[in-house]
Amino acid sequence: MVEDLQTGREIATEETTRALSSNESSGSTPSEAGHGSRLSLTAALAAAAALAACGGGGGGGSSGAAFLAAGGTNGATSTGSTQVAAGSLTALQNTPTAGTYIYTTAKTDDEAARFLLQAQFSATETDIAAVRAKGYLTWIGEQADLAPSQTGWQWLASKPYNTAYTDNMIWNQLMSSPDGFRKRMAMVFSEIFVVSANDIGSSWPDMMMAQYWDTMVASVTTNFRKLLEDITLNPAMGFYLNTRGNMKENSSGRQPDENFGREVMQLMTLGLYQLNADGSIKRAADGTPLDTYTQDDVTNIARVFTGYDLDIKTAEKGVFTPPGQTYTIESNQWTQRPMVLTENNHSTMASNFLGTTIAAGTKGAASLKTALDTLTNHPNTAPFICKQLIERLITSNPSAAYIARVAAVFADNGAGVRGDMKSVFAAVLLDNEARSPAGLTDPNFGRLREPMLRLVQWARSFGVTSVKDTWKVDNTSDAANRLGQSPLRSPSVFNFFRPGYVPPSTVLASEGKVAPEFQLVNETSVGGYLNYMQNILQNGYDTKDVSASYTVEKSLVFDAAALVRRLNLVMCANQLSAATVALITNALATPPIPAGSTNDTLKNNRIYAAILMVLASPEYLIQK
Repeated sequence: MVEDLQTGREIATEETTRALSSNESSGSTPSEAGHGSRLSLTAALAAAAALAACGGGGGGGSSGAAFLAAGGTNGATSTGSTQVAAGSLTALQNTPTAGTYIYTTAKTDDEAARFLLQAQFSATETDIAAVRAKGYLTWIGEQADLAPSQTGWQWLASKPYNTAYTDNMIWNQLMSSPDGFRKRMAMVFSEIFVVSANDIGSSWPDMMMAQYWDTMVASVTTNFRKLLEDITLNPAMGFYLNTRGNMKENSSGRQPDENFGREVMQLMTLGLYQLNADGSIKRAADGTPLDTYTQDDVTNIARVFTGYDLDIKTAEKGVFTPPGQTYTIESNQWTQRPMVLTENNHSTMASNFLGTTIAAGTKGAASLKTALDTLTNHPNTAPFICKQLIERLITSNPSAAYIARVAAVFADNGAGVRGDMKSVFAAVLLDNEARSPAGLTDPNFGRLREPMLRLVQWARSFGVTSVKDTWKVDNTSDAANRLGQSPLRSPSVFNFFRPGYVPPSTVLASEGKVAPEFQLVNETSVGGYLNYMQNILQNGYDTKDVSASYTVEKSLVFDAAALVRRLNLVMCANQLSAATVALITNALATPPIPAGSTNDTLKNNRIYAAILMVLASPEYLIQK
């Protein structure tokens, strides 16, 4: 596998070098060479990125570089000491899991940057210094305990009606909110408890999506059981999976809608198959996986989720007239409130599911409590959820021991509390398998960076602001012309990609490994990503209202090597290979920029080209 990877990188380097050499010998004037170099370089980088991403999204052939998206194992279990934690994370130190931590502080900027790029969206020099000074656990504790920043709902409510939408809200939250740790963890939750803005309709769909997002953000520092109830009663989820207005059975043959009942088990808590504590599948004597639930379980638990509807107060109806219209609608306050129960619409039939019985005649609130308690306490929930958290943040194929250690913290945070998400996220980030330098050289460790996270990293790394505070970044779902992914716009309840996705006809497939994010990758999406980023690096959005300052990069623009060193640290935690660093540095030398030059176009093009080359490099695309 190492040989396959090296071959892929050599081919990419050869193709890029050939394009650069062709451009350098073109005999153009310096200004023309600058323009031509930028364009031909993009074409060469597209070929390099395609090599790195080949094998995903239905692509045909096997690729040596494709297996990079797989995660690996190093199985470190030696004991070590932990730093004193901040806030409520102190209890974590009492767990057997915490007693195994070896890597508790960042001894180098590289280690700090690597941690930050897993724990939030970016790694600025200020953040790197803070992590090195405080240690990992204390930094996490402080970030978890930060005062909440402006919510998505509050930001939308501050704008005139119908001038800001879900996309603007979420990009504002991801690109500019000060609490990057919470927002990164909330993004993970949004890919498990999926609600898509593509399929939400009402008088106030954007306000509903903002409240849904705020629910994900709040859940990072609360409890899984609370999250499960909050998302069950969330109005956006009610619209998305049909619990809004879900009615009990009647004599005409109507039955409760089963959509949420099925998905809350399959996708949000249990998964399809029974699991051991380490995430491995339990099997029957003949080797077939044991199902977690049956259709009878779905039918019975669906009765619990009947009788709920939007909480629109009578005094709030017909009180708002949209600008330029003559009709009235209700105010938007209900979008902040959980759905409410109308007892007469709730099924009172007995429900039997997952070994639990709810007696006939049980009231709706009591039924809901029993169901959600059952789901939270089910032995599948900890390993099923924890494995996905690890996949989204650290590595696509964590070891069974890694999953078991994090699941143990889910079961007990050190103070007897189940589902304490602060401690669980800390356990994901602090595990030896996440922090060990062995992962850097293990070809089976890591994950493909999601396209939308690459864009957010660009924004946070290079000082993106919106002067008018409109954040008109809009929907980036188009794979041919944009990113092929946009936050809160999953194409289905199954997320942008499935946790068990395996790129067909690849080394990954032959080794039984998964690469979830590669479900987004195909020839169209690779080219679309590079073309889109080339434009955004230069032009930003909305006539440059949303644009990057590149302040530090401008101070380094005359020294190509120093510029690349800075990008290598903050974007890649210094994981670019020496060959890639040399390739990028040499490419930036043409056209030359004389010291003291006032040619801003020439200087800016060097910055854009440098960042674009990093964004296209295999070492960047695969996060380790």
